[in-house]
Amino acid sequence: MSAPASSDAGGGASVLLVGVDFGLPHFDGELEELGLLAQTAGLNPVARLTCKRKAPDAALFVGSGKADEIRTLAQMHGAVEVLFDQSLSPAQQRNLERHLELPVSDRTFLILEIFAQRARSHEGKLQVELARLQYLSTRLVRRWSHLERQTGGIGARGGPGEKQIELDRRMIGEAIKRTRERLSKVKRQRSTQRRQRDRRDTFTISLVGYTNAGKSTLFNALVKARAYAADQLFATLDTTTRQLYLGDAGRSVSLSDTVGFIRDLPHGLVDAFQATLQEAVDADLLLHVVDASNPHFPEQMDQVQRVLHEIGAADIPQLLVFNKLDALDAEQQPALLEDQYEVEGQMVPRLFVSARSGQGLDNLRRVLSARVLEAREDMTPADAAPLPAHEG
Repeated sequence: MSAPASSDAGGGASVLLVGVDFGLPHFDGELEELGLLAQTAGLNPVARLTCKRKAPDAALFVGSGKADEIRTLAQMHGAVEVLFDQSLSPAQQRNLERHLELPVSDRTFLILEIFAQRARSHEGKLQVELARLQYLSTRLVRRWSHLERQTGGIGARGGPGEKQIELDRRMIGEAIKRTRERLSKVKRQRSTQRRQRDRRDTFTISLVGYTNAGKSTLFNALVKARAYAADQLFATLDTTTRQLYLGDAGRSVSLSDTVGFIRDLPHGLVDAFQATLQEAVDADLLLHVVDASNPHFPEQMDQVQRVLHEIGAADIPQLLVFNKLDALDAEQQPALLEDQYEVEGQMVPRLFVSARSGQGLDNLRRVLSARVLEAREDMTPADAAPLPAHEG
């Protein structure tokens, strides 16, 4: 099935989107999320094509017949690159580029490119660089054209070209080692900061959720901050932490806004962003922000839970915050703004809010205050420290 992407707007290189349905429940038949990712990266989707297969073709992922169709569609719409919604092996990517005579990228590389464009802090840039190096290290034969110059005399195997591959592989290996060492230093600094917070008896809350669920907008609304927020994927990459004063609890808590999760988040990014996501791992409470207006929110919640398991944060208490209440139609409005919702077999408290309009935020603050006071009561007298004074 193919279709023009006439509704996609924006400048940038024209790209063709391709998705393959292998019968998995989360398949995006409209390639909507891939289109948003492409636009976020500054590309312009001009056509989309989906097909069904029982299993990936070992050589071309989609098979030669479908590859011919992709090439024809790309030529028809003037696409200069092809984006696949699934991850491709280095061999599949190389074979497709030769068959299509166009650059080919996959979902993983697209996400890495977006992260590279958006990272602002020193730590964020290091994390992205590590993930990109790890990804490119498996694709040496396609990322540098000079690596294919396998020259040599008659009967010789390899030659200068082969030596160049080994040289680049060693250079990337050394760059990965250096970046890991620098990240390790950042992790130690973060760990020191967290220990200082622990000594100050600070209750820590981390915002987690699928990308574009409105975490940064909620963060700004709660702490009156000016963290960057936009209606786009991965608007926030770097963790931002502020103090949130809860009047009913009579104390301040530490609130952190973390990077948004997404389906098929590259494992390299999960590993590389361990330092940033550590804020979620070490939190006393997770505010799992959900876009209530998105019809696919159950699948998005499942993806968030999967990443939380990967980083070791699945057992931290959660409070579900169903955001974008103002974007729901009248018939979709909840009967109650506070109830329970099942997550992985457990009933979890759920609150409906609109970070944009402010609806439900007073109730959220009240519930957070109650959680902080409960945690205080659960502490032994020896653990309890004087409450930090509220400044201002």
